Amino acid sequence: MECIITIELGTNAVRVFAFDLKGNVLNSTKGSYPTFHSEPDYSEQDPEQIFITMLYVLKNFITEKIQPKKYHIQSLCFIASMHSVLAIDSKGVPLGNVITWADNRGKKEAQELKTSEWGKKLYEATGTPIHPMSPLVKIAWLKNNDPQRFSKTYKFLTLKSYIIQQLTGEYVVDHSLASATGLLNNHTLTWEGNALDYAGITSDRLPQLTSVFSSPGKLRKEYKTSLGLSDNTRIMIGSSDGCMATLGAGVWSEDKATITIEDSGAVRVVGKQVLRDKKQRFFNYLLTENHYISGGPTNNGGVIFEWFATQFGDFKNPFDLEFTIENLIHEASNVDAGSEGLLFLPYLLGERAPLWNPNARGAYFGLNIKHERKHFIRATIEGILYEIYSIGKILEEHRTINSLSVNGSFATIPFCTQLIADIFNKPVNTIKNSNSIGLGAFLLTATDMGIYPSLDEAAKSVVLQETFNPRKHDHKTYDQYFEIFERLSSKLEDEFEIFARLQQKQ
Repeated sequence: MECIITIELGTNAVRVFAFDLKGNVLNSTKGSYPTFHSEPDYSEQDPEQIFITMLYVLKNFITEKIQPKKYHIQSLCFIASMHSVLAIDSKGVPLGNVITWADNRGKKEAQELKTSEWGKKLYEATGTPIHPMSPLVKIAWLKNNDPQRFSKTYKFLTLKSYIIQQLTGEYVVDHSLASATGLLNNHTLTWEGNALDYAGITSDRLPQLTSVFSSPGKLRKEYKTSLGLSDNTRIMIGSSDGCMATLGAGVWSEDKATITIEDSGAVRVVGKQVLRDKKQRFFNYLLTENHYISGGPTNNGGVIFEWFATQFGDFKNPFDLEFTIENLIHEASNVDAGSEGLLFLPYLLGERAPLWNPNARGAYFGLNIKHERKHFIRATIEGILYEIYSIGKILEEHRTINSLSVNGSFATIPFCTQLIADIFNKPVNTIKNSNSIGLGAFLLTATDMGIYPSLDEAAKSVVLQETFNPRKHDHKTYDQYFEIFERLSSKLEDEFEIFARLQQKQ
């Protein structure tokens, strides 16, 4: 039997799926790696640790799950999280860690650029909001604050570009991932000259641009041998996790949106053109030349509830996080919508859409003497979902959204899915395969192989599993509390800035 393997280089783990040519999951596995926060606003990962983890997980997966079943691997397709930057020297050796999407050290550069005429022009050309998450801003920060590393850098890579280079020897980046860097002109599909000038680099210090359907070449001999792959196994560069999550959710018409919540989260729509927003609140990332994925990301998704569970959950076993989360959610289900007036601002990692404020901070509001732990649990979940709703609301200024599809480990918890339906007041669909990123990568590969004539047809193959309908009474409650949530998020902007300055002085 022939199969396709997808490899997702996620924020906290590498996830590997094997699909048959009909899109059925044959097996899957994952391996985790840490993120380091050596200083406030710093979020970094060890690229070599990620590469070794990926190799180890992939080799064991092929050896234990694929080869015994006599599956023939047709293709390996790579997906990765967006906005990472890794500086390497001329020998391909990393100059420090990879800087992740969650890194906020470029706050000063981002603020100055965003309020300038130059920044507005760059947003229009690249579709990437001006924010510390942007590789454009990260490279500028390195130029201004770490000139020694900046001058030694041969190329600035995404994490996936580094992994591909290690495997094949080629320096390449797909248009989709490049469109999230703030350095690619989404209209000409070339590196944007004004962005390069701002970053202080030339295009030869970036990887070569290529289509999501392209192959960077053959695996190096040692990896082909180690993994037991044939000469005919195709290496496909693939796309970004956000674009693949949208494709894999089957959300391919303009009256639908998809919500993804893993560690971070996003609300996305698909269109033939970019969404133009004068307030620069949306991203517009490219999948192919006539498919734009537009929307807004949040830093504060499932990772926030994991933080809550780690700090305040009851652990019977030291590493039993999933069991602890399950118990906390059961406890939250015994509280009415609105958590009896307790609100949570989930901005523990700053925030991207719609605030685009790296200095935003978390807070509980409305606390009174009657509140118990169960109220804090439910308020934490509701706060995460209010933030998701705030992104959906600004999207609806540009699109009519009649239904939602959810994916990601947090969003597809039935309790959370129902709350999404109640808060948005829209029907919410789940899909058969909750990992829509892997499924999206399969659909991309299958389209390249000719199994589907187009991505449009591939998206139609996604099977919806269950529909959650909104409960009108709960929506009325959420509508009232969301108004306070939104006002607090705006009113506390000055206090967020004061807190940030105080922390810098310490």
